[in-house]
Amino acid sequence: MTAVGNDTLNTRTELDVAGRKYAYYSLAKAAAQLGSVARLPFSMKVLLENLLRFEDGKTVTREDIQALVAWQDNPAGPAREIQYRPARVLMQDFTGVPAVVDLAAMRDAMAELKGDPEKINPLVPVHLVIDHSVMVDEFGTPKAFERNVALEYDRNYERYEFLKWGSKAFRNFEVVPPGTGICHQVNLEYIARGVWSSKQVSPGGDVAPGAAEIAYPDTLVGTDSHTTMVNGLGVLGWGVGGIEAEAAMLGQPVSMLIPEVVGFHLVGALGEGITATDLVLTVTQMLRQKGVVGRFVEFYGDGVSALSVADRATIANMAPEYGATCGFFPVDAKTIEYLRLTGRPDETVALTEAYAKAQGLWLEPGHIHEPVFTDTLELDMATVEPSLAGPKRPQDKVPLSRVDEEFIANFTKEYGHELAELGRRVPVANLGASADALDAQAAATVDLGHGDVVIAAITSCTNTSNPAVLVAAGLVARKARAKGLTRKPWVKTSLAPGSKVVTDYLVKSGLQADLDAIGFNLAGYGCTTCIGNSGPLPSQISEAINKNDLVAASVLSGNRNFEGRVSPDVRANYLASPPLVVAYALKGTVTHDMVDDPIGQGSDGADVYLKDIWPSNEEVRRLIDQYVHGDMFRARYADVYQGDEKWRGIPIAGGETYAWSAGSTYIANPPYFSGMSMTPSPTSDVASARPLAIFGDSITTDHISPAGAIKPDSPAGRYLSEHGVERADFNSYGARRGNHEVMMRGTFANIRIRNRMVPGIEGGVTKHIPTGETMPIYDAAMRYKEEGTPLVVIAGKEYGTGSSRDWAAKGTNLLGVRAVIAETYERIHRSNLVGMGVLPLQFLGDPPQFDGSETFTIEGIASLAPRQQIEVKVARADGSASSFPARVRIDTLNELEYFRSGGILHYVLRNLAA
Repeated sequence: MTAVGNDTLNTRTELDVAGRKYAYYSLAKAAAQLGSVARLPFSMKVLLENLLRFEDGKTVTREDIQALVAWQDNPAGPAREIQYRPARVLMQDFTGVPAVVDLAAMRDAMAELKGDPEKINPLVPVHLVIDHSVMVDEFGTPKAFERNVALEYDRNYERYEFLKWGSKAFRNFEVVPPGTGICHQVNLEYIARGVWSSKQVSPGGDVAPGAAEIAYPDTLVGTDSHTTMVNGLGVLGWGVGGIEAEAAMLGQPVSMLIPEVVGFHLVGALGEGITATDLVLTVTQMLRQKGVVGRFVEFYGDGVSALSVADRATIANMAPEYGATCGFFPVDAKTIEYLRLTGRPDETVALTEAYAKAQGLWLEPGHIHEPVFTDTLELDMATVEPSLAGPKRPQDKVPLSRVDEEFIANFTKEYGHELAELGRRVPVANLGASADALDAQAAATVDLGHGDVVIAAITSCTNTSNPAVLVAAGLVARKARAKGLTRKPWVKTSLAPGSKVVTDYLVKSGLQADLDAIGFNLAGYGCTTCIGNSGPLPSQISEAINKNDLVAASVLSGNRNFEGRVSPDVRANYLASPPLVVAYALKGTVTHDMVDDPIGQGSDGADVYLKDIWPSNEEVRRLIDQYVHGDMFRARYADVYQGDEKWRGIPIAGGETYAWSAGSTYIANPPYFSGMSMTPSPTSDVASARPLAIFGDSITTDHISPAGAIKPDSPAGRYLSEHGVERADFNSYGARRGNHEVMMRGTFANIRIRNRMVPGIEGGVTKHIPTGETMPIYDAAMRYKEEGTPLVVIAGKEYGTGSSRDWAAKGTNLLGVRAVIAETYERIHRSNLVGMGVLPLQFLGDPPQFDGSETFTIEGIASLAPRQQIEVKVARADGSASSFPARVRIDTLNELEYFRSGGILHYVLRNLAA
């Protein structure tokens, strides 16, 4: 359903599609009064339509609309704040569970405030796809999928029971059960519509008899940063924190500044044997070097038409890696072709094409009105070469031919080893003799050394949605199998597709049998290795790595390779295309050249090179044409919400409010609304705050937010042990995001984080200054809380890069941190800090040097203005005092309201209760 505004420009008009009438808000009619919009980027036209549809004189004014039109005249000028309302919200379960926990807690709080709990209900469609909980425990066997699914349900039953309750308790809330696919691929292949339509409702939410059906662009925000993937389909969407998503679900507009838009001019076409992954790693490096944080990126030029929608989605997916809000591709004939291929209803396909053409949102080859952009850059796709990215950042592209040289250079520079150690190998005995065996072939002793690839994973939304690279991977496996090659015995191999359709075409083409023969058996449907759900390495391998301080490597077809993310045992992580993942599983090391050195020896004893097993573009194309068909998509998505027998057997407990279980270590009622009144308390100054930690540059949300395995000797591990949870049942932080007690104990607990207050120590520890003790960050925070001492966090550039983890902000809040002071911020995390009532400040100029013994005072918080400059006072241990200027990174008036209310959820709850 959709509520619309006043339409003082009279832009509402009618569209007839095959005899069916739709109302829509015409950009052409707006242009007749406000000036031409022909040279607005397509992504900006989508924003313009949104403002036209929701113009109400309050949240959206005629001046806002005029400002967006006038952007063409000054695309780099001062940005105006606008209020944007996406059509829907997408979630995955890691970020979705805490969001639904918050909604359930808000229902309880609404009852405490004597309001109606039923008011806490999504007002726009919400789709939650359970995809982040499957782990690669079993691999390399035909039973891997079955066993991993069984383990997934055993570990996550409480969470799944809770989500099933939510799917029944909340309106406009659909849950895609486990074992279906990755949320972004399900979104691309099924949920997204190109153009959405729904009945008009009154301000009270009622549908009047004969109400018009409104057509509008499909737009969304998602609780995963890779929501941007759907921009490859011409659907505008980006990742937000769970906090912002909850507000959008509850009818609050997303407050944003009219963005700058960088045009990325694509020319030419990819060469023979070059994959979309090679292209996106090139694009990511170029855009990171350009600097596009907080900007839209829009792709244009004749090269766009040379890319399939799957290739476009691969590029759009990695917008968080190149730092942009989104990477947008306009709707064109290939969009329509893809909608038909994936089995979208005929009326949806027809509406998308007719609407895009009527609104000037349709891209024709040789488009005559080249858009105005804030800035541009260009890539001739013919120059793209085979590439990987690593060893710890997705923007660090490495040509395939130089991976070995780069690793060897990093061996000394990054990992602190002497070059003489590089050839050292250690024995790993009886590798095939235990329950977690890699393979029967490995029963004999093997040697393991620096740079050996111990994980090779075809995983992640980035690539598993693209048939071209999946088919190419299968062909590499087929050709390798024919020559008698197999993976090295120390390599943990896995295949985790983004949807069951992938399995359909791999099985029907016979390629799955070839992948199985190399060890890439189906491990599960979901986001696995890329988010740290790689599962444990075989115990002998893990022991050999850790006892001998080996720098092991992983190669994965993912989008994230940050430190400590993929596996605690693996220090060098490389992103690569699926066919290269297969090749590295065969080669087993990154220390030898992949191009000029042989991968191995075939069954005839002859050397086999990469070129010998690499498929041609024509081979890939032929199999796609033969085996990827629309009936696969229609069959797989016909009953997508029903789930398997395990899901259908989960009972539903609770009614309009959730029946919280006092003993649950997975789901708990969070303390955010405890003691909340209808009137917010005045915001207070921060006086004599201690630094909880002092960090350098590029502290990601993976560093801040709890992620990956829970260590037994960590505060979270001790908490679980105290509550009767066996070590084998700890599960991951991601799976326990619905329990604030676990999550706050895991905040800043990343094994690779470096706090300058404790030099020389890696991991989530700090110094409690009054006593001089070194202890876990959680323990220090609780000690400070007992002492009544407020806390701050100090950081360098790019603070909060990475996934849109709301727990990075929630955990910061619950630890008692009142303010974060950083050199620069990534967009989503800064917004989430505000949404949790934590003040983000930005150094102006070079930051002073601190050792952690200082205290910080921030005054005037009750009278802050957006982006105001303030002075932060510093008192040092020797009695001296100083100050430094900082920018308040509360960027808009809406954000200021959220901050003063104690957070965005408090703001929404009070408004609904009132």
